[in-house]
Amino acid sequence: MNWTRKDLTSIADLSAAEIRFILQHSSNFKTVGARDIKKVPALRGKTLVNLFVEPSTRTRISFELAAFRLSADVVNISASTSSLTKGETLKDTARNLEALLADIIVLRHSSAGAAQFLAERLNASVINAGDGAHEHPTQALLDTYTICEAKQRMDGDLRGLHVAIIGDIQFSRVARSNIHALTKLGAKVTLCGPPTLVPRSLESLGVTITHDIDSILGSVDVVNLLRIQHERQRKEYFPSLGEYTALFGLTKERARQLKSDCLIMHPGPINRGVEIDSDIADSGRSVILDQVTNGLAVRMAVLYLCASVPSA
Repeated sequence: MNWTRKDLTSIADLSAAEIRFILQHSSNFKTVGARDIKKVPALRGKTLVNLFVEPSTRTRISFELAAFRLSADVVNISASTSSLTKGETLKDTARNLEALLADIIVLRHSSAGAAQFLAERLNASVINAGDGAHEHPTQALLDTYTICEAKQRMDGDLRGLHVAIIGDIQFSRVARSNIHALTKLGAKVTLCGPPTLVPRSLESLGVTITHDIDSILGSVDVVNLLRIQHERQRKEYFPSLGEYTALFGLTKERARQLKSDCLIMHPGPINRGVEIDSDIADSGRSVILDQVTNGLAVRMAVLYLCASVPSA
């Protein structure tokens, strides 16, 4: 197939074939990291701007390294050092960056739909690095790639796999993007967490829901644990962190229920001792650091593909 999208703003918009196409290119770019010289000239002469209006460590650095490895020039901008603090609109900030001949804008923003808003108004490529509680496309792609790699499903066919996403689903952009990616590739997805954070309305996305973590641990092939999104909550959704851990945390005792080949995942940052026991996070079944490594290859693929599409 031919890639025709200059932007990546959501997984919901992608077809299964497009997701597999990105995963295939991610495999190609992952080999770059094994070389002595970890660089290719794919985006030489292109300029990428990381416009992060929300805090980030892993995602920003991952995009920056991905662009460097593709030989692009990189500029990092945070909200605190931009004209947004002076009242400039996001649209004007982005259009000024485009006037400076930026080719790719990687945006993280607290408002859902911000990346799509810019994509519709700019000739430059726009990559969504997380918009509010809406979506985080590249996180879902790297999670999916990690599952395919670990389960030897590099053809992108996840039929027969059962994935549990446990934690704060209501406020998680990672969960929504993962749901779209995994279900499009045929996986069975079960959501688990407190009723206040896993509303039944999410069943419309083609998933099953349970509020009893112990009822599913023995049957799943992948456990993806999410932290509590305190920064997006306007009230308390459970009595205490201690009670949350007692009911929904992956403790050592609960981990014994998992299949021997069950993958343990987490998008980070990890709250050790809350959603996951520290020893379990560092165990042999954990692929959390593999997710970080694979994120670099996936973002190289996304940047390369989107930047290769001619501007309108």
